[in-house]
Amino acid sequence: MNYRDQRIVTPDVVIGAGGSELQSGCGDRREAFRALHERGCFVIPNPWDIGSARYLQHLGFPALATTSAGFAFSQGLPDSDVAVSRDMSLAHIAAITASVDLPVNADFASGYGSEPGEVADSVARCVATGVAGLSVEDSTGERSSPLYELPLAVERIQAARQAIDRSGSGVLLTARAECYHVGHPDAFRESVRRLQAYAEAGADVLFAPGPDTAVEIRGLVEAVRPKPLNLLVVRDIGLGVGDIAALGVRRISVGGALALAAWTGFLRAAQTLRSDGSFTGLAGLTPYAEINEFLAADFRGRQRRGV
Repeated sequence: MNYRDQRIVTPDVVIGAGGSELQSGCGDRREAFRALHERGCFVIPNPWDIGSARYLQHLGFPALATTSAGFAFSQGLPDSDVAVSRDMSLAHIAAITASVDLPVNADFASGYGSEPGEVADSVARCVATGVAGLSVEDSTGERSSPLYELPLAVERIQAARQAIDRSGSGVLLTARAECYHVGHPDAFRESVRRLQAYAEAGADVLFAPGPDTAVEIRGLVEAVRPKPLNLLVVRDIGLGVGDIAALGVRRISVGGALALAAWTGFLRAAQTLRSDGSFTGLAGLTPYAEINEFLAADFRGRQRRGV
């Protein structure tokens, strides 16, 4: 795909309503986000729409991250750069960023470009949404060659780094090695090789989604130290947040897992209704009043603050 053919999105269009307030506060958010990565371990959950973002903020999480999968599914689309255009992704990222008072990290897929120059252009547009961080993957989306060759993959991270530096924004750059996700035959070793190269190329945070054993998690932490490692947890791997923190992980995300939890409840209820003519799938629901009252109170609070 030639990402240059897509409609140009200017920063004011990307940011949309509330843009001035967002821009005035994004410097503080970016500083706070950077500070979170300096010590300890924190969970950065992934909302898929504004309602889920507002509720996660309400629960007290210190930062949020978008999820390309969760957003794509909500639009009736597969999780793919081809299906979800750059314009769609930027608009969604901007909407989530503007809807909360927390730092937001953008799941920016493969950077919406194959060549370094295209990645740099897309990253600059993502920075303009007011995000505190963004991630760029090294997957190509092609079955025959699912990962960019390492020299080109490094150039793409360097281009993203340069785009952020030119912006003077202080946005945190996360580089993702997709070795586990694409079924590389030696995913751990190849992840180490790539993450170390991306660290040298200027990535602030390193991320290899897929490992779920203490040995491999600790191995990745050691491989990229002193830079922080993000761990993706999308199922019960037998380790809690405290266990993962003890392995040296700095940041834990859940990707599309929360969106999948919502889809799981919906699918079971809908399928039971259709196949059995039964309403048992609606048992145990969170009461309508609980959700509506939270959102009403949240709305009143935003009105008082003029946001």
